[in-house]
Amino acid sequence: MNPIIKTNSLQSYTTLLYRKAIHPEFFAIESRKRIENGGIEAEAWIFRGGHSIRFQQDKLCLCEVVTDQPHVLPERGLSNNVPCAGEHDHEESLSETLKFMTTVQTETLADHLYLGTYKEMQAHARENESLVCDWVDPVTHKANLSVIDLQRYRSEIHVQSWHLRSDCGLVLRTQSMFQLIETPTKTENRKTK
Repeated sequence: MNPIIKTNSLQSYTTLLYRKAIHPEFFAIESRKRIENGGIEAEAWIFRGGHSIRFQQDKLCLCEVVTDQPHVLPERGLSNNVPCAGEHDHEESLSETLKFMTTVQTETLADHLYLGTYKEMQAHARENESLVCDWVDPVTHKANLSVIDLQRYRSEIHVQSWHLRSDCGLVLRTQSMFQLIETPTKTENRKTK
């Protein structure tokens, strides 16, 4: 009997950060959602095994793309790319008043643990009215799932995503934050001197 060799989609996953919006033609978008909060906005697009999130305040724009096919995306406007294998953090100031942070975590699970996580994430998505993309792998005939949650906070927008891939038991989680930093006014600066 020959053992089944699993394809490892983990090795191809990358988080790409753009300083511009990315056109939807690059993605087979399954669902989308847009939220605003205090002058900042986020629009999330979900597709099989990945997502794109555009964060914007006035003319400042940052687009986060998590995909296992980074080679099909443009290089123009690309400011950073972070491999998804393992754990990675990235933080950058977009202006004096705007900050972006993201954390990427991956793990590979045995089949029974993957299935349990898949069922938990389906329940989570239903309870939280999350963006969901659920599909069956044409080769393995096993279930795959992508989920995105968007939350508003006082001066922030938080986005959490999970991408579950059955070909290697992958669970990829990202947590991103777009934060409006309040700067003291000139009057407050004079008072403190």
